[in-house]
Amino acid sequence: MDRETMLHMLLSSFVLFSPLNSAFAPRNDSESLARTFSADFVRVSDEPVDYIDLSALDMLRDDGGSGSLWQDTAKRPVHQGPHHKHHSVSEETKAFLQGRLATVFVPTVYILVFIISVPLNLVATVTFARHIRPKKSSVVYMLNLACADLLLGLLLPFKIAYHYNGNNWIYGSFLCQAVTAAFHCNMYCSVLLIMCISIDRFLAVVHPVNSLMWRSPLTASAVCAAMWLLSVGGVIPLLTSGQTIYLSDLHITSCHDVQDVGKLHSYYLYFFPIYSSVFFFIPLVFTAVCYLRVIQAVAAADWENQSRRTRALVMTVMVLLMFVVCFTPTNIILMVHYIQLGHRSTDGSYQAYLLSMCVSSLSCCLDPLLYYFGSSQCQKQMAALCRRSRDFWAKRGSGAPSSTTCKMEAVETGTGGQFNRLVD
Repeated sequence: MDRETMLHMLLSSFVLFSPLNSAFAPRNDSESLARTFSADFVRVSDEPVDYIDLSALDMLRDDGGSGSLWQDTAKRPVHQGPHHKHHSVSEETKAFLQGRLATVFVPTVYILVFIISVPLNLVATVTFARHIRPKKSSVVYMLNLACADLLLGLLLPFKIAYHYNGNNWIYGSFLCQAVTAAFHCNMYCSVLLIMCISIDRFLAVVHPVNSLMWRSPLTASAVCAAMWLLSVGGVIPLLTSGQTIYLSDLHITSCHDVQDVGKLHSYYLYFFPIYSSVFFFIPLVFTAVCYLRVIQAVAAADWENQSRRTRALVMTVMVLLMFVVCFTPTNIILMVHYIQLGHRSTDGSYQAYLLSMCVSSLSCCLDPLLYYFGSSQCQKQMAALCRRSRDFWAKRGSGAPSSTTCKMEAVETGTGGQFNRLVD
């Protein structure tokens, strides 16, 4: 066998097999700083490697066997087909996604919230929409808040099924995008509407005369429409981008809980801190300042009946605490999560974030208390409902005790003065 034939065979074997090995050998890319849990991925090609035209080897004769063309050919990039990303997560994340906290505790809390919040907010929506006349500004805000809480509660069955199924999303990519966007939209729209209610209460108590022109139902409707548009606009990036990622290690499809490094670097790393600041921390400042001023005004006012002032103060403090307790932990943990991701990869903060989301969802159950104590018209409707219930049982001869039937009537008949401006 002559020299040129041997050289031709060796070069053919090298060109044929070396790209094939590189095509199928797993290769780790840079670590993914995820929106949620950190994920690594490897690229796998499904297409066969391209072959190099061996006729080019005839040029070897002209090269005189120096080997320069051999080196050029070996370094030449070989085309590979489209890649599929197979994501994997850390052992800590695997334990959490498959553990009882994520698959039992979280969905159980959501079930309780769904059972309690949906009927209460449905009744509140119907009451505010059909039975309360005239509609004051406070009623308009609370009607929209009840609608936001109702829509949020109706989305919970998807999250319940997702978590109970081992954090495996089986409803398709588009529905994951829609549910994720709608969940964030309704939750943060509730935050914005509670801020609007706090400003409305501040104007009613601290500036009762000068604010009359700003507290009309038409103005309240325009403000609510703006809050809805702002909330919808804020979740457009979630609605228009993919939210599902298949985790080959667990054989599950994650919905929003794991994000790709490219998507993170494009806008998520900046989007979510800005989103949380605009939709929570700014409303938190307005809400806290307004309610603190209301508390000061109520405490300094001259009240004939001290029990009324105490009731007004308790109501205001309860609303402020409900807002702080339900929403503050979630958003603080979210900001801490991103600060940590800016320096190192971590999954523990997102685990805490998922658990705090359960606490945030409890606001759907507590907001009906805000409806009752925040609107004298709602109190009148509840008092009328109690009277009808008492009359019904009286006709049936059950003799329901008056002490347990209509305690709300005392609130209706006992309010007055500045407390009326607080809850009108």
